[in-house]
Amino acid sequence: MATSIPKTMKGVLIEKTGGTEVLEYKTDLPVPTPKDGEILVKNDFIGINYIDTYFRTGLYPSPKPEILGREASGTIVSTGPGNTYGLTSGDQVVWMGTSSYAEYSATPSLKAIKIPSSISPSDACAAVLQGLTALTLVEEAYPVKKGEWVLIHAAAGGVGLWLCQILRAKGARTIATASTEEKRKLAKENGAEVVVGYEREEVLEKVKECTGGEGVKAVFDSVGKSTFELSLECVGRKGTLVSFGNASGAVEPFAISRLTAKNVTIARPTLFNYIYTREEFEHYANELFQMMSRDKFNVRIHETYSLEDVARAHTDIESRGTTGKLLLKP
Repeated sequence: MATSIPKTMKGVLIEKTGGTEVLEYKTDLPVPTPKDGEILVKNDFIGINYIDTYFRTGLYPSPKPEILGREASGTIVSTGPGNTYGLTSGDQVVWMGTSSYAEYSATPSLKAIKIPSSISPSDACAAVLQGLTALTLVEEAYPVKKGEWVLIHAAAGGVGLWLCQILRAKGARTIATASTEEKRKLAKENGAEVVVGYEREEVLEKVKECTGGEGVKAVFDSVGKSTFELSLECVGRKGTLVSFGNASGAVEPFAISRLTAKNVTIARPTLFNYIYTREEFEHYANELFQMMSRDKFNVRIHETYSLEDVARAHTDIESRGTTGKLLLKP
């Protein structure tokens, strides 16, 4: 039976940059029409990411007015013309794109995929961006092998917890940094073998102790400026430093000749270049879903907020006091 699609919807619009006060909850936004290759999804769960705050504040420029949001899960209610990769009305999907802070989103089918019956829509939404980021980092930025020691900074963060679980499933050995005892406990529960704070001497001592003085094979660093030098010290000969975030600020320019001391490789990847094609996206999404089911991953959801409560959600994520994924429900 065809689903009745309204003309207007609830959503969150920002018309200018600023604090949480610019997040305008609306009940009369026009429902978008899917264009060529797009699907129209009635969203059930919407993911919140720290990058959303960058677009809100203007740290990352984007055209305004704008509906924020990079991912959601829900049900397809209509499809546009062209190739929709076999997706059709009634399919329950998780997708990545833009403008997800709304009841309905028109999004390219290229980055949408059916949710397996073994995974809940909320878990699929919480997993897709952060889980795929973690999975592609350990398979492409540095292909981690069983038994290798690696270091993860901010291990209790969104991507950090996924890295801990995926690396444990792969048989790797993980040293994890986190700022509080509570967060270190969480990292350990999710697969980190050794946990430590951010004090330079303490981290270096643990790395030397665990690796017999050789250093780790790879460092996965989403913190950026404040941990970059420490990461360079911890990585071993022929090791790889994967810098994929700047929570403490951007890494400052450095002399590339410094890498020759240990033949270090530095990578600065972004997820979307690893899942650029449909084949790549399906490969990694299906692998992630299989791991989630087979290895019984803990999908940690911090809180599910109502769409109307979006300002509080942004305040919470900016406080850095959250662990796990923040979701919105229209």
